[in-house]
Amino acid sequence: MSIDKDTVLRIARLSRIAMEEDALEPMAQELNGILAWVEQLGEVDTEGVEPMTGAIASTLPQRDDDASAGAPTDDLLANAPEADDGFFVVPKVVE
Repeated sequence: MSIDKDTVLRIARLSRIAMEEDALEPMAQELNGILAWVEQLGEVDTEGVEPMTGAIASTLPQRDDDASAGAPTDDLLANAPEADDGFFVVPKVVE
């Protein structure tokens, strides 16, 4: 995929970024360089490499997935601006 000045101008307009005419060609070359680098990443052999979420292997602490009764309804609704029959009353947002 190749990016030309017209494409850069369109991207700038969609992004609401003001660009001078003389900056379009250098930007097109820079974006083409970035795309070429991304295409190179597709050539890397990743067979047998496990996906990772960060540079440091870590696990987050997890709690047991146990069902609980929760708080009593009266306690939950104590600070509600308006409640009716055990439910929060909210403004109507959909007609």
